Amino acid sequence: MSNKLRQDHVPVSGSLKEDADQYLKGRGAQINTKNRFLKDERTKEHIEGIDDWTETNVATQYIEQESKTIVNKVDSPDVGMMYSMNPYAGCEHGCIYCYARNVHEYWGYSAGLDFERKIIVKKNAPQLLRKFLMNPKWECVPIGLSGNTDCYQPAEQKYQLTRGILEVCNEFNQPVGMITKNAGMLRDKDLLQEMASKKLVSILVSITSFNEELRRLMEPRTTTANQRLKTIRELSDAGVRMGVMMGPMIPGLNEHEMQRIMKEAKDNGATFTAYTFIRLNGAIKFLFHDWLYKNFPERADKVWHLIENSHDGKVNDTRWGLRMRGEGNIADMVNQQYKKYGKIYGLNAERWELDCTNFRRPGEQGKLF
Repeated sequence: MSNKLRQDHVPVSGSLKEDADQYLKGRGAQINTKNRFLKDERTKEHIEGIDDWTETNVATQYIEQESKTIVNKVDSPDVGMMYSMNPYAGCEHGCIYCYARNVHEYWGYSAGLDFERKIIVKKNAPQLLRKFLMNPKWECVPIGLSGNTDCYQPAEQKYQLTRGILEVCNEFNQPVGMITKNAGMLRDKDLLQEMASKKLVSILVSITSFNEELRRLMEPRTTTANQRLKTIRELSDAGVRMGVMMGPMIPGLNEHEMQRIMKEAKDNGATFTAYTFIRLNGAIKFLFHDWLYKNFPERADKVWHLIENSHDGKVNDTRWGLRMRGEGNIADMVNQQYKKYGKIYGLNAERWELDCTNFRRPGEQGKLF
């Protein structure tokens, strides 16, 4: 594929050099892609265009709402969780590759800049979780926290919904699996330590690169890799089971860092790992393409073709089991590295699971054995 996607799909601006004065620093996406669910919408197709309307507010907006539900059943068989909950929709971290971008279209927004700037805050999330857990039909299984967007994104500093959710889980002895790339999680070390003592929490910290230039462009409002290692170390020292998520691995950009990430994570207390291979589904295909050619024009063609070669000539795959691993020589090489270095560094060797046996609703008496 050339350095331009078909124009009937989405407009693509020029190179980063051409648009340097217009590049939105601190944002991953540089455009708003079309929302597939909206029949009519306003878009600014060219950065230099003069329109009869303009975007007057480009800062992050928090859109507060009272939600009806917080726990969602997960039907995908290859994501490792049965239920998930997300106190925020949209994510200010702005990771250009994030699969959750597509979900923002269901809220009536774009998967592009809207995803990073229009954050939906589910203000009653802890109360909804309490109501959910009080339902006598709930049979305790672990719930994934941050299955979609990061529960420790900047909004958490103000709203503290994630801490509220953890307090409810701790009260009920409801186990959770968590994933984040924000060192703000350390604020809740006291609570996480208490939950860990009851085997109620297991945490993955996402690290994709130690290259700071790449991180700032690819994940603009996240903490540094070193800060994420510090998070692993501090929580591991506090008795919390910690792991590292390497996702996504992108050929030609960061896949060569897998060994270092695994070693550094192990040296800082991680005991288990996970990874995903880049896939560009829905609007992410256009957003990533635009970002790639603006920021890395000299190697964009190579990276794009490597991704295509790992998904049967496409940049996305919907097949369970393959969609997040890829196939072909490059994907196989990444998978072989993952297994090799996991064995070398003694990762994923333990038999461990969250404890669901002590789940209690307030007022319930303990089970008699």
